[in-house]
Amino acid sequence: MSTTSNNPLSLRGKVAIVTGASRGIGEAIALDLATRGAKVMITYTSASSEDKVQKLIARIASLNNESSAASVKADLSLPDSPQQIVDATLSAFSTNTIDILINNAAILHDKKMVDVTPEDFDSTHIVNLRAPFFLTQSVHKHLPSSGGGRIVNISSIGSRAGFSGYSVYGATKAGLEALTRSFASEFGPAGHTVNAVNPGPTQSDMMDQLDPTFVEGQRNATPMQHRLGTGDDIAKIVAWLASEESRWVTGQTISASGGFVMY
Repeated sequence: MSTTSNNPLSLRGKVAIVTGASRGIGEAIALDLATRGAKVMITYTSASSEDKVQKLIARIASLNNESSAASVKADLSLPDSPQQIVDATLSAFSTNTIDILINNAAILHDKKMVDVTPEDFDSTHIVNLRAPFFLTQSVHKHLPSSGGGRIVNISSIGSRAGFSGYSVYGATKAGLEALTRSFASEFGPAGHTVNAVNPGPTQSDMMDQLDPTFVEGQRNATPMQHRLGTGDDIAKIVAWLASEESRWVTGQTISASGGFVMY
């Protein structure tokens, strides 16, 4: 029987990495993991995010619940960034073990197929697909030897919805789901789980880049309260997948969309 149910510090002592955690869904995930006691490495890319990151670290410190946070500025488009992130995590928390990896960081280009350039195609695949692959590879050797490691990939309903103008983004997210299933098969024998979460329309900086008419249509088509999701809505699902309670769930993609998409 699980002993973690209703435990507010169910992730006490766990070490987690959350990519793209300076804002939006990533920020909400990092904060939620910390409220459960995790030590969280926050990754970010732009110098303009440094103030937000420091505020998030201070907010986590104020929890006074044995959690802590640190940050690393890493450009996920560079091939050495996965090892940079892992090294920073091990150093910051004086550990050789990483329990949780949340592959959240992503970019998108809102362009019709005829306007997509090779540079657009490559940059999106590098950040959205190559970076999660090789960061997972780098983390793999540091997962707990006794099992219980948790990998959660943040995909998107766009992986299956076929939205016009998001062909490249959707392709990368579909690829991330394929990696999720393959990694689940590879990591399962050692007792680690790998899952994906597909946010639907969610309030975020990325959502702010979209056509307001498009966003309003998605809001109205969301059965649950006809509202957009929040970062906290997504974070609660991710935190469950990062916990012991989800130990029998692996290789799955969960639609976190308020019913906008039902699998």
